[in-house]
Amino acid sequence: MAPLFKLCFPALLLSVALNAQAEDQTLNFYSWADYVPVQTLQRFEQETGIHVRYDTFDTSEVLETKLLTGGSGYDVVVPSSSVLARGLAAGALKEIPHEGLKGYANLDTDLLEKLTAVDPGNRYAVPYTWGTLGLGLNVEAVKKRLPDAPLNSLDLLFKPEYASKLKDCGIAVLDSPQEVIGLALHYLGKDPYSTDKADLAAAEALLQKLQPSVLYVATGRQINDLANGSVCLALTYNGDVSMAADQAHKANKPYEVAYRIPKEGTLIWQDNLAIPKDAPNPQAARAFIEFMLRPESVAELTNTLFFATANLAATPLVDEAVRNDPDIYPPAEVRERLYADRSMSLKDMRQRTRLWTTFRSHQ
Repeated sequence: MAPLFKLCFPALLLSVALNAQAEDQTLNFYSWADYVPVQTLQRFEQETGIHVRYDTFDTSEVLETKLLTGGSGYDVVVPSSSVLARGLAAGALKEIPHEGLKGYANLDTDLLEKLTAVDPGNRYAVPYTWGTLGLGLNVEAVKKRLPDAPLNSLDLLFKPEYASKLKDCGIAVLDSPQEVIGLALHYLGKDPYSTDKADLAAAEALLQKLQPSVLYVATGRQINDLANGSVCLALTYNGDVSMAADQAHKANKPYEVAYRIPKEGTLIWQDNLAIPKDAPNPQAARAFIEFMLRPESVAELTNTLFFATANLAATPLVDEAVRNDPDIYPPAEVRERLYADRSMSLKDMRQRTRLWTTFRSHQ
């Protein structure tokens, strides 16, 4: 039996080595759906020989749970700044040294600076896309009911005399307690991240006045519903509204779908590329991040999904109509009125979740 063992053992080692090599050639990516254009992924795979396994989540909370639980099996994830902060507090992320990281110099220094509030020194995350929370409108439907109302004001939502007149054509609100409650606080002239009981009570009262006019609270539905005319006002992300406008235009709908950044100011959100601490293939993760730092890679994303890229070198490659749209790439004076995404403690989040549950329970 010894000679047979000597023959089989090297073959077994070779098989194990080949299997390990094959596993090394897979990048496990966890993100929102369609957050990398198909052609970009194909180019990455062809150039590197690394296969991408792309899994998707539909809420930030799902990603956060996987990050904080550990053992997710993912190499690259796409957290918002607030999820990133909680992941860092839990020690769930691997440092990404940007010395020698190709394309890092292309990043918007303003966004890097904002990110230092949760990632000091920009050590654990690479800014990917950014945008705002604001108003998606069926312009004709809103103007018909409110001919004199400003289309770029949160008054459309938070003044009952306005919202009640839009009830019949449908108001949709994003299902995100931290973001929506923060915006309500901001509208009231308070800190969006306030934990003061009186402030939160004021925000709750504001949402209660809106409640009777809301058709639904959900994430994702607003895209199709704005496009097909099922709702006329949606509080959601700018990219979702731009996709709805694109759909409506291609379907030759007899109305305009538009996005407006609230004149009162709003949340500027930012999504980032990050590597979980226990990533099975951190080398492939770094290669993928470098690939996505190429201007042509992220420009394709902005041209498809209409989310602004954090990569300044990509801006000239973005379609002119997109890069010149002030509601996608807001000018400096508008950006000054935007407040950054920020982490909150679990205790403070639970406080907001209870408030939100009450708001949602009547839908």
